[in-house]
Amino acid sequence: MTTALATAEAAARRSYGKLVAFLAARTRDVAAAEDALSAAFEAALRDWPSNGVPLNPEAWLMTAAKRQLIDAARRHRTREAAVPDLLLFADVSTDDAVDHPSRVAIPDDRLLLMFACAHPAIEPGAHAPLMLQTILGFDAAAIASAFLVAPTTMGQRLVRAKAKIKQAGVPFRLPDADDLPQRLAAVLDAIYATFTEGWSDPGDTEARRADLADEGIWLGRLVVALMPDEPEALGLLAMMLHAQARRGARRDAQGRYVPLDEQDTTLWDAEQIDAAEALLRQAGAMQRIGRYQLEAAVQSAHAARHRTGRADWQAIVQLYDALLVLTGSPVVAINRAVAIAETRGAAEALAALDTLEGDARLADYQPWWAARAGLLARAGKVAQAELAYARAIGLEADPAVRRFLQERCDALTRR
Repeated sequence: MTTALATAEAAARRSYGKLVAFLAARTRDVAAAEDALSAAFEAALRDWPSNGVPLNPEAWLMTAAKRQLIDAARRHRTREAAVPDLLLFADVSTDDAVDHPSRVAIPDDRLLLMFACAHPAIEPGAHAPLMLQTILGFDAAAIASAFLVAPTTMGQRLVRAKAKIKQAGVPFRLPDADDLPQRLAAVLDAIYATFTEGWSDPGDTEARRADLADEGIWLGRLVVALMPDEPEALGLLAMMLHAQARRGARRDAQGRYVPLDEQDTTLWDAEQIDAAEALLRQAGAMQRIGRYQLEAAVQSAHAARHRTGRADWQAIVQLYDALLVLTGSPVVAINRAVAIAETRGAAEALAALDTLEGDARLADYQPWWAARAGLLARAGKVAQAELAYARAIGLEADPAVRRFLQERCDALTRR
């Protein structure tokens, strides 16, 4: 059972989005595709422990999910009405995946599904969240957390969006050239959220999250290949490569968390930094500045420490100023306040942070409390800093980061 479960989990990490996209592209019913795939995973956990893990788990799951969909079509429609649905699967025989597993190559329709999820018939607020659920299998609560909205609200948006895809007959294909740019922003937002979810595991202790960081970069490269003249696609890929270049420096040899300003820059991946810089220059030459180019430029200013020994904090503050005007994001405002502390001192940084204090979205947002604790400590407000550290520690899921925050709090108390 352990081997079967591990194989099923690995297949889920590696192939969930690919399989959902394949099925949904042929049925135009995302919810039905997800249900069928869920049933296929349940069948695998019943079958594989006794009959052995198949040579091609992905193909086995695809075949099982397709049979679920075909059975559902037969149950709910007359034979004549079901024929179109059954013919959707004629391009890949349900038997081939079992009898000839090495020959089955499942088409990768993930990018098609992402652009379908960004169709104008679907409410804009559901575009990127829908991609995260269909491509990556995130639940509504995790997506709601990423977008700072209530889980029930997010769940309702996702249900409505999936129903709209079916009702409106949204096509699963790349949009016409004129329609691509207006859908691009949502696709890039979903790719960014994918990478961020993978990036949030600094110790690489969760295989699924590590895979998500690589998945985000892969999807970013795919969009750049499709739309090489879109500077925001280039900017997003540059930003992800800059961040990924530092992945190996975020823990020390004992597994302790190392914040960005204390990382050993010799551990940063120079090749990825150079690739990110080239992409950022390519985007800048197009003279159409956007959010992801500014985000990548922030990362570039941090990467300056790799060459000069010092991050360009003045540039970082200016870039966050521009990002705040462009996005109004409280996350940007938090990062801007931390950068201000490096150039203008803790008092001005706290004043900038205090402008966010009434934002209900930040009440359980760990980075807000961690940033506040650090700035209060720098300002010498020990009692307030201790309270903020306690709140940040309570909200942090990563044990190494919790230890880091606790050590900072303990050092403050001793001092």
